[in-house]
Amino acid sequence: MHTGSATMKICGYTFIILAYIIALASTVAAAATASIDLSTAILIRVDQSGKGDFKTIQDAIDSVPPNNSQLVFIWVKPGIYRERVVVPADKPFITLSGTTASNTIITWSAGGDIYESPTLSVLASDFVGRYLTIQNTFGSGDKAVALRVSGDKAAFYGCRILSYQDTLLDETGSHYYSNCYIEGATDFICGNAASLFEKCHLHSISRNNGSITAQHRASQSDNTGFTFLGSKITGIGSAYLGRPWGAYSRVVFALSYMSGVIVPPGWDSWSGQTRQSTVFYAEYKCYGPGVVKSKRVEWSHELSAEEAAPFLTKDMIGGQSWLRPDPAYFKRRGLKLTVKAHLGNN
Repeated sequence: MHTGSATMKICGYTFIILAYIIALASTVAAAATASIDLSTAILIRVDQSGKGDFKTIQDAIDSVPPNNSQLVFIWVKPGIYRERVVVPADKPFITLSGTTASNTIITWSAGGDIYESPTLSVLASDFVGRYLTIQNTFGSGDKAVALRVSGDKAAFYGCRILSYQDTLLDETGSHYYSNCYIEGATDFICGNAASLFEKCHLHSISRNNGSITAQHRASQSDNTGFTFLGSKITGIGSAYLGRPWGAYSRVVFALSYMSGVIVPPGWDSWSGQTRQSTVFYAEYKCYGPGVVKSKRVEWSHELSAEEAAPFLTKDMIGGQSWLRPDPAYFKRRGLKLTVKAHLGNN
């Protein structure tokens, strides 16, 4: 593992520039959506028993008009929803929320194609997912995506995302994952988004050197990468922290716990030595039995405090400007209720 090398410093400065560019772009986007009333959301209820507005999640999403310009809060009552769900690109500003991830489950079984297999596909911008289990039960036979996120400015809170191979296709855009549990065996967090995973639990079920990440940055000009901050890695068998799906793959683990499931080399080059000089794989003050600095591959990096600084806040995804709070009010049938009042009556 390299520390303090010139290459690492160049990459570190590149990431600082990246953080600035993303923050600037997000500020512009925030200004463009300033007319949206973030305090009040239209409430749509999904309940399999028929006591809500719709019985299926997809029907609720389909009811949102194209080019929506209001916050929409889809409240999913506890249950197991066996359906494939798509949030189209022309339906922004949707929140899809359960009560707890343990009792609000969206499940499907499909494999083979990363774009056709997802249980939940988020193609729209400004999406929020809360307290849901999103799972693909296809198993180990092929690629089987549970969650695909292709829209910009998407955030997930307290979700469980479960599959085997390619569990989370974090495809494009700026994304934020907080307190999520993500489980898989092979490349189970993959794609080319610019994403921050904060206080997330990554659980590997690979028995033979699977990879947690497969970041797909293919060009030096791509302002993308995965950062895991204050997270936890557990599992069975053995696993690498990542391998490069793209030649310029970038992944950073900071202040995170790594169990003994992580193999001592830490990182895999996938296609031999051809990508070792172009990828950027780094760690900062990680701890646990899976952290064996003396045995890490020589083309990975241990960051200094200065180099790690851009990854220790939400600024790296411009999140200070686009991460929105929960609405204070719901609108239903001409009434305007506080969120607390609604929860107290449902």
